[in-house]
Amino acid sequence: MAEITRKELVLALIQAGANPRMAGLDLSALDMTRLNLEGANLRGANMMACTCRETILRATNMTGVDCTTAQMPFADFNNATLLGTNFSGANLTGTRLAGSNLTNAVLNGANLQGANMQGANVSGVKFDERTTWPDGKKGSQSSPANYI
Repeated sequence: MAEITRKELVLALIQAGANPRMAGLDLSALDMTRLNLEGANLRGANMMACTCRETILRATNMTGVDCTTAQMPFADFNNATLLGTNFSGANLTGTRLAGSNLTNAVLNGANLQGANMQGANVSGVKFDERTTWPDGKKGSQSSPANYI
């Protein structure tokens, strides 16, 4: 479970102002629905099984974050740094990933149906046959480079 509550996180975000530093925090299973984390440093955070429905994560640094089985439909990751981020089994339907850096990200079993990946860097992205692409194709029926 998360080391902080949603209420504690909201209060911390109010005090932090722009570009909050949240690196390494345990945010697992925390409900962060519709919060504005724009510009946050989340490097190395644990976001496993968290809920980030419609959460603003624009221009965040999420290098090495564990987002395994996270529920993130319609989240905004535009221009985010997602180097090596693990999205295995994550719900990323309708997410905005335009201009994000997904280098070496793990998308095994992730659902990206309806996601916008335009201009994203997808070098070294890992995926498997359970991965659902923005157009509904599965696994090797497509490739991340087809959506940038």
